[in-house]
Order: sequence, then structure tokens, then C-alpha cells
Amino acid sequence: MQSMGMVARGSRILVALGIIISVTACAGGTPSIPTPNPASDSQGAEVPSVAVQTSDQESAINPNAFVFGVDLDTIQAGAFDQGKMWTFEAPPVDYFADTYGFRPDAAWFEKARLGALRIPSCSASFVSPNGLVMTNHHCAREFLTQVTREGESLLDNGFVATDLVDEREVEDFEADQLIEIIDVTEEVNSSLDALPAEQRSEARAALLNEIEARVLEQRGGEGAGYVVEMISLYNGGRTSAYVFRRYVNAKVVAAPELQIGFFGGDPDNFTYPRYNLDYTFFRIYDEYDQPLSTETYFAFDNDGLEDGDPIFIVGNPGSTSRLQTVAELEFRRDIGDRYVLDLLRTRMEVIEGFIQQYPEEAEELDLRNTYFSLSNSLKAISGQVNGLEDPIVIARRKDTESNFQAAIEAGPDLSIRYGSLINRMAVLQAQKREAGAGYGAFLGLGSPDLRSSTIYRAFLAFQVLSARQSSAPPEAIAPIVEELLSVADQHPDLDRSMIEARLRDFERLFGTSSPLMGGVLGGRTIEARARMLVDESVLKDSASTAQAIDLNTLTISDPALDLVRGFLPAFIEYQQAFGPVGPEEAEISAELGRARFEIYGTDVPPDATFSLRIADGIVTGYDYNGTRAPAFTTIYGMYDRHYSHTGDPDWFLPERWLDPPETLDLATPINFVSTADIIGGNSGSPVLDQDLEVVGVVFDGNIESLPGDYIYLPEFNRSVTVDSRAILESLDEIYDSDRLVLEITTGRLVETEQEADSGR
Repeated sequence: MQSMGMVARGSRILVALGIIISVTACAGGTPSIPTPNPASDSQGAEVPSVAVQTSDQESAINPNAFVFGVDLDTIQAGAFDQGKMWTFEAPPVDYFADTYGFRPDAAWFEKARLGALRIPSCSASFVSPNGLVMTNHHCAREFLTQVTREGESLLDNGFVATDLVDEREVEDFEADQLIEIIDVTEEVNSSLDALPAEQRSEARAALLNEIEARVLEQRGGEGAGYVVEMISLYNGGRTSAYVFRRYVNAKVVAAPELQIGFFGGDPDNFTYPRYNLDYTFFRIYDEYDQPLSTETYFAFDNDGLEDGDPIFIVGNPGSTSRLQTVAELEFRRDIGDRYVLDLLRTRMEVIEGFIQQYPEEAEELDLRNTYFSLSNSLKAISGQVNGLEDPIVIARRKDTESNFQAAIEAGPDLSIRYGSLINRMAVLQAQKREAGAGYGAFLGLGSPDLRSSTIYRAFLAFQVLSARQSSAPPEAIAPIVEELLSVADQHPDLDRSMIEARLRDFERLFGTSSPLMGGVLGGRTIEARARMLVDESVLKDSASTAQAIDLNTLTISDPALDLVRGFLPAFIEYQQAFGPVGPEEAEISAELGRARFEIYGTDVPPDATFSLRIADGIVTGYDYNGTRAPAFTTIYGMYDRHYSHTGDPDWFLPERWLDPPETLDLATPINFVSTADIIGGNSGSPVLDQDLEVVGVVFDGNIESLPGDYIYLPEFNRSVTVDSRAILESLDEIYDSDRLVLEITTGRLVETEQEADSGR
């Protein structure tokens, strides 16, 4: 009875605080914050000047500020350290005019907004008057797998719909077009300001739901084809209702082979020079299953770009942390992001081993795509951690924070309300550090790609047993049971390997002789304990789980539940430390966002929120590794990459590329880089010239851009784009899709390839 009492107590904590910690995969204002610095790059962004420390007395005062001859106390923030992801609520008209010599009007920004789309996890755009949509190949992989028929491998061999009737319908596709933005900041802030601080977080969520429902109802409700999303900017300092027109009827039109869409594989990922054709075309259809008539779209540019040309990227950057405090960044550097890296590395090893041992089963489970996604996240977060370990990067962020704090303290009203917030956030990070081992041990416990299904079922089943033991009402138990029964089965060997990986996490973070390890192993080895769960637990598959729950035959003696009982005390301790911190962090962040907006207004863009933004930049190369990266690469370089890496599968070319037609222009630019500010979620965004014509589709950032999550460094930060000229050249010469080329270049839609051939 004593042990079940602990179970009941633990269950209440688990239900109240939540249990799923997941990892998401990744792509990737005016200078009023920092003290002006005369050094600048081509965009007017400041380059930090550094002073060499020569005084022994000064060094003794602050010995930690002296790194490689650089006095960190002299480092200043750059003009655009917090980025250039401009919102459509406050477009930077004056900045564009000052920087590029043209002043776009409201119609220009409206076309930029309406031509852009948001699709699952990525961005896209209309590129013809017939519903043709362009995005990245890596944003379409799951849909290509979905429409692959028996005997085909569209990932390996690519797909081109010869005729209109050959375009293949996809399921679960959503393309959102932002048609209206409604600023509700005053309504939200006035309502929340009337409440005590501790009530605002919960009240804010309820208020936003109320506004969302009201706006949607005003536009005809859910059946009218609209979606309303509440967008918080500046961590809640500003709030808008975004009204989207949602399109769900879509078909795949064309996609190259995975090997050319991801040419260079993981070694080239997040690098430059690059040679990728990372593009795919869909088509949106109307309710009558006819190609959608799209009045607003981005036509392809006829002339192409040159080094030094300005470009504009319209898309949906997923998430940045540029408004986080230095204390938050230091927690990420030392604990948060570092443990995420450990999780990704260990689970990727498990998945890779399974793919090698069971290739057919892995293909059915789409584990190649899962591995690609995790690999992308691993490289991205590794780059973020490397940046956080750079003392100059942290010094720039400290300068930004110092200037912000000084601006708060300069205003009496601001100081009273906001003056202690940065310090309060630092105290919370110190609290989290004390429970750092628990953070790493239980990270990703509910993530479908990183967990053991048996352990996760046991985790949920433990709550069900506890709730039943404490006579909880059925309606309180039902959501947990529903989640438990929805957990998908894993191959037994994959499940076993995931169990072993979790147990090794416990061992690494708590120690071999810790009470936790004694409780979860019960005198067995890690391997033996994992085999026991997979062989003997009722929770090893969904069918036996459902039967045990339905018949109420599941008991605490089940091996998987016994394992949960072993780590539950440590989990409860971790949740008690972290659980209360989250809401307080959110409230402090929202208050800091309001303070920042009151001081700087829209001169400083807000963090990315997977909402539509426009980013500007210049096409230009950069210095790296003792040499210079060119602004453009060409198809010549792609072939050189292939033949220079003879025998390495990462640089294999697809079969049809090995013997190209003589008419293929090898000098065609294939990829280019620009200083535009992007992050994961921007993948598939159209890259536009001043006339809002397509010059490419962005697909990546260089390795130097990875710290862009928390600081934008235009000196070396580059977005990497597929050049529109290479898209057309490949469609015309390699994939022989005259029908698609005709539509892209003229807007004319024909139903058959034969008709396109005869009409050209």
C-alpha cells in the first residue's frame, strides 16, 4: 500500500505537469539597441571592433574578460544581432528605401504576402496562375513516399507527371495563405494587466482562444475554408490574429531524385559551396478538382541574379531565441542543448543499426526520412552549441542585454515594472541547473522517434493504475487511456535497443551505483533488463495492452511497470524542479517582450514564430577556411564534386545525370548564397528579386549560420538557395518536362506533354 500511495502521488504530478518532451527537426531593425560602431558590412550591419588588452591592472580586475588577446568587455553588439525577420504588420519601408534605394508600396507587400504559403513544417509559394506550388524536396519527402505505388521508389528515382492526369493526389496536405492580420494587442494587454501576475499565463491562453473563435466565426466558421491562428510577437508583447485561407486538395507534380535533392548527404548539409536541386512542385486543386486559379503568384525571373544583387525571402521561419537572456543561453550551452545532442546521437545510432540489420522493415517504417531529420537536427544544434561556446558571441549578447537593462532603468515607470526581470530569469536558470541530470535522463521520453514504445506505454499505464487506485473519475482517466492505446507498435529489436539507450542515459547521468539504477535494473544488466521488457511485458504491443486495460488485468508486477517504479522518484524530483519554472519563465519573457517593444518599437524584429516574415539580403560570397566561397556555384561544380568523390555514395549522381544530353548547359548557376536572415521553417521559401519574381528557392544555411537561433551575424551568416535557372535547366534537359517548363515560363497550362512539345 505504501508503494501504491507513492504511485498515486506521482500520477497527480505527471498529469499536472505533463510528460512529453520532444525534439523538433531543423533548415536554417534599425540600430537603436547597441552603441553605434563605425565598422560595417555591405548591409550596414556592424562588425564588432575588438581592443587588445595590454594593462595588467585591467586584466586583474576582470581576468575572465581576456580571451585570445581580446578584451571581451570592449565587444559591442551588432546593429542586426537580433535579426532581420521583418513582420508584415510593420514592414520596414524606410529601411528598404535607405538600404536598396527603392520604396515598396502597400501593393508590393500585399503581393509578397499573398504569393507565399505555409505548408507542414516548411514554406512554399504559388509560381503560376494555375495553383502550381514550389517548395523544397526535403519538405516533400513524406508526401512522395505516400504516393509511391507498388514496385516504385519515388525517393530514389524521382517523379514527373507527364500529363495533368498523372499528377498524384496527396493526403494530409495543408497550404495556408495569409489573407488578413488583425492586431489585438490592446485588447489582450488591457485584459491581462488587470490581473495578478500569477494568473496571467492561464488567462492569456483562455483569452486568445476566445478571440480566435470570435474571428473565425465572423468569417463563416470552420466550414468556410479559413483558419485563424493567434500569433504572439516579442514573447507576447504584441498579439495578432492571423486569418489564413487553407487549401487541402493538392497533388504532386514533379520532384527530382533524393540523391540530387540531397546531393552531398550529411557531409555537405549546412555547408557551402553546395550543388543541390532541392525542389519539388505541387499543384493546388479547387473543390471541383480543377487546378486552382491563383491571381497572385510569383513568376520566374528571366534574367537571373549577379553578385551584389539584393534579394527578398518570404517565408515562415520556425523559431528563434534572440530575445532570450544571457542566463538562458548559458543554461542551453551547459545543459539544455548539450543533453539534446546526447539524445540525438544515441538514438541515431540505434536507428542506423536497425536500418542496416532490417532494411525492408526500416523502409516500411520510413526510418530513412526519420534518420535524415534527426541528422539535420544534430548538425544544427551542434552548430548552435559551438556558437554558444564562442566567448565573443556571448559578449555581444551581454552587450545587448546590458544596453536593454540600462534603457529600462532610465525610465522610472519602466524600471518599476521591468527592472528586476533579467535577474529573476537568471535565478530560474540556476534552479534548473540543480536538476540538470533529470533533464537529460528524461528528455524525449514521449517523442515517437526517440522513445521505446514499451517504456512510454508503461509510463502512461502507471498513471492509469494510480488513478484507478485513487478512485479518480472515469473522465479524468480517459485521456490517459486514449494516449496509451494510441502508442504505435515498434519492431521488437528496435524497441529493445531504445530501452537499452534510455537505461544508459540513466547510468551516464545518475551513476552506475545510484539508487535509480538499482531500482530500474533489479540486479540485471542493461541488456538483460531490456530483453525482459520486450519478452515478458504485457505492454510490449498495442493489442495485449488494450486487452489488459479493458479487462483490468494489468498489475504493478509487470516488468515494464516495475521499471517505471524504479525511476519514478527521480522523475518526480525533476518535474518538481522544472514544472513551476516553465510558467514563470513564460511570464518573465512576455514582460521582457513588452519592455523591449516599449523601448525599441518595431525597429527590432521579434523572434521567429513560424509566422510569415520577409527577410532581405545581398547575394555575396564570404571568406572561410582560408579561402573564399563564391556567390554562385554551377552544374560544372556538381560534376566535379561527383568525380572528385568517386566511390562515395554521398556524392553519387542519379543514373539519368550520368549521361546528360549535350544541350545541358554546365555553366548554369545551381546554388547561390545571400546574407538574408533565415532559420528552420524557411525551407521552401521563394527567393525574390525587387520585382517579386522568383530567382530561387531557399533550402539551407551555411555552417556559420547555425548560431542564428540566438544571434544573426551577417558577416558570415549565409542562406543557401537553389537558383531558378538550374530548376528550369534540369526540368527541360534532364527530366524532359516541357509541360511544366511552359507553365513556369509563360503561365500557360496544357494537359499533355505532347501538347507542350508541339506548342514550343
